[in-house]
Amino acid sequence: MVRSSGILVHISSLPGKYGIGSMGDDAFAFVDFLKETGQKYWQILPLGPTGYGNSPYQSYSAFAGSDLLISLDKLVEDRLLKTEELTDLMHFSERKVEYEKIGFLKSNLLKKAFGRFNTNFDDFKDAYYNFLGEHSWWLDDYALFQALKEYNLDVVWNKWKTEYRNRDVHTLDKAHLQYAESINFHRFVQFIFFKQWFELKQYANDRGIQLFGDLPLYVSLDSSDVWGNQDIFLLDDEGKPTHVGGVPPDYFSETGQLWGCPVFDWNRLAERGFDWWMARLHFCLNMFDIIRIDHFRGLESFWSVPAGEKTAINGEWWLAKGYEMLQMLKSQIGELPVIAEDLGVITPEVEKLRDDFNLPGMKVLQFGFASDATNEHLPHNYGKNFVVYTGTHDNNTTLGWLKSVKKEERRNLQRYFKRTRRRALDPVIEACWGSVADIAIMPMQDLLRLDAKGRMNVPGVASGNWEWRFRWSQLRRSRRIFLKEITQKYNRV
Repeated sequence: MVRSSGILVHISSLPGKYGIGSMGDDAFAFVDFLKETGQKYWQILPLGPTGYGNSPYQSYSAFAGSDLLISLDKLVEDRLLKTEELTDLMHFSERKVEYEKIGFLKSNLLKKAFGRFNTNFDDFKDAYYNFLGEHSWWLDDYALFQALKEYNLDVVWNKWKTEYRNRDVHTLDKAHLQYAESINFHRFVQFIFFKQWFELKQYANDRGIQLFGDLPLYVSLDSSDVWGNQDIFLLDDEGKPTHVGGVPPDYFSETGQLWGCPVFDWNRLAERGFDWWMARLHFCLNMFDIIRIDHFRGLESFWSVPAGEKTAINGEWWLAKGYEMLQMLKSQIGELPVIAEDLGVITPEVEKLRDDFNLPGMKVLQFGFASDATNEHLPHNYGKNFVVYTGTHDNNTTLGWLKSVKKEERRNLQRYFKRTRRRALDPVIEACWGSVADIAIMPMQDLLRLDAKGRMNVPGVASGNWEWRFRWSQLRRSRRIFLKEITQKYNRV
């Protein structure tokens, strides 16, 4: 990989006047900022439609895009909305996303835009039919899933009537007719989302900026993917998981982490030629220039916990078939533009899977100071084929972390940087940029010098996450200069 660097910030965190970041003018301005400062990557979080908790890692679809990220101003440009119709969304906070209120108002505006789309269909006909031809293999199930969710008052699909839950062909044929208006609305929303996404991607690529996507290993139980592919997950006859994913107890948690997502039936996936995974990977590699597979170790073996357990303690390691799957992908596309999220307790078998496909792993500088000089997350211990982060979306901001470290970590930081911890932020960033790791990434919060109030997510906390946004006024000229200078200084341009 070419020595380079970038910034991690989700689209929802971008500035904008309608309560949430979008694929509008501010996204294009962010690309310009990246080019100006010599960056190559814009890393974002998953883009799918989210449910309770607003986590982009718990989506109704592994393929669909979130309606919340659609630019309303671009719908005005397309003559599907009028500027005066947007005023109700102009009174929200610029500092955080109020998902429930914004979602309600934005949904109503999209329905209004859908009405005008139908009235002026000839203006969009060719592009729309091309979109349906390219995406119907996942879109038909997703649109029907969302229509049935609305009809069933948003309950999980495995609580629907048996004929819907079990996908009786005759029943679904009738549903396509009965709920045609809702189905076509959801098709329209996805058409608009992908139209705007690929305009943004083209703009970024034309300026030398690559879009760096994030692919969660697991998918939500309450998703069109599980409903439409029940045989590739470990479910009982009523569509309930028999086993769920998580990680065992470790240094960070005495009871482990219990995620609740259904685990894959890897034997059935192999029988199907890994078709769902192949479709997903090809889809994501078309959406993005490079992707990170979250919880990569689950492709080698995964912690399987019997459904109904209250903690992750009573799980077992079960073997996956990630090698066979990645080998199939490699035979189709050659070199894999994939980053392995290999954090946590990683075995030699997981490292071998990563290295057999020459995939870069991850290092996080915040993890480097809890032990001695042999810590793998300290810059002097890196290899080239890694992506180094000051922190990730799950960490505290680096300034927040520096303010909170105690005892041994504090001493190690002072010894390493010859600074008090409160003056160590920029040296920490420079240590990442100056390391031998091929790619260096920092969250936008670290560039803006934000403390814990700017944190994006606190794992294990159910509410108040994913809401952070920045404002252009926070990005001072001195920080732009700092980023550009260290990028040049450490040969990452």
